[in-house]
Amino acid sequence: DYATAVFQAFREVEITVREAAGLGPTEIGVPLMRKAFDKARGPLADSSLPDGERDAMAHLFAGAIGLFKNPLSHREAPITDPVEAVELVLFASHLLRIVTRQRHARG
Repeated sequence: DYATAVFQAFREVEITVREAAGLGPTEIGVPLMRKAFDKARGPLADSSLPDGERDAMAHLFAGAIGLFKNPLSHREAPITDPVEAVELVLFASHLLRIVTRQRHARG
């Protein structure tokens, strides 16, 4: 079931971001990503990056959750192409790698 695999991958991104940022269980979805990666105060923001790139990181995570997890959470949104499913799972995996790197950078 491709849609379930993609949903689970992006749900894991959401859970991992929440835990890595030290945010509570009521923080969810796009607002969670914006808070976790906020360029000025986000616990997962990479302060070594220029402002524009920190903004882009917040947009990347918010967009990924908004586009690839939320539709599968709230309505029937079938994924029928196995290549697309694999690409999305790999994208989620890359996002998890970024979170892991930022978690370790924080100490």
